[in-house]
Amino acid sequence: MPVVDFGRTSEDYSKHRMGFPDAFFTRLARENVLRPGLRAVDVGSGTGTVARGLARHGCSVTALDVSASMLAAGRQLASEAGLPIDSREAPAEATGLPSGAFDLVTAGQCWHWFDRPAAAREAARLLVPDGKLVIAHLDWISLPGNVVAATEALMDAFNPNPPDHARFGCGVGLYPQWLRDVSDADFTPLETFSFDVLLPYTHESWRGRSRASAMVGATLPPDDVERFDAAHARLLAERFPHDALDIPHRVFALIATRP
Repeated sequence: MPVVDFGRTSEDYSKHRMGFPDAFFTRLARENVLRPGLRAVDVGSGTGTVARGLARHGCSVTALDVSASMLAAGRQLASEAGLPIDSREAPAEATGLPSGAFDLVTAGQCWHWFDRPAAAREAARLLVPDGKLVIAHLDWISLPGNVVAATEALMDAFNPNPPDHARFGCGVGLYPQWLRDVSDADFTPLETFSFDVLLPYTHESWRGRSRASAMVGATLPPDDVERFDAAHARLLAERFPHDALDIPHRVFALIATRP
């Protein structure tokens, strides 16, 4: 089984992988989950797309990830945006942070990579009473004949035996199983929401976004990544020649409260 290493994709990830849309953070603010002054921990932060969104809304943010290269890319992006984020190399299951010291824990596009029961227990340990855990996803949606379906078919051809979770949730973008994870860690009550959004990509940025996926750049050897990218460029030119691509995505979020 190939090892997944998103650190190998940090350049493409930081340049081409879009973060959660503004509407996601607006919804959290409307639900009073997100507000200025909160102490927040973003686990599995990667290049910090969620962490930066929290910081823009006035939170004091600690960003955690196991990949040093992803954190380095995130620090650069945060610096360019003028956002103070404390980035640390640590797993979601054992953060090393103090107990009961945070109002909000977020996990964006990463929960399936964790030891989920352990990560839920660690989030509960970090949070103050009535603190919130937000598990969120932003998944592209494959529809018959669309560019996502064509790209996924090409990924399957190059990576027919992907690692566990590499395509977790693809196609549907909903994660009801996460409710069991947080319920077992004594979070209650639970709320969920989802909505669809079109995200704009060019041919270049969609190729970069695809390379930054677990199915390609995080698992395939470099030569295979190059061959995939060349085949992807030909596919886009032949079947989707307009450079402006509207890629359908679905946002899903679970909001869990620590009693």
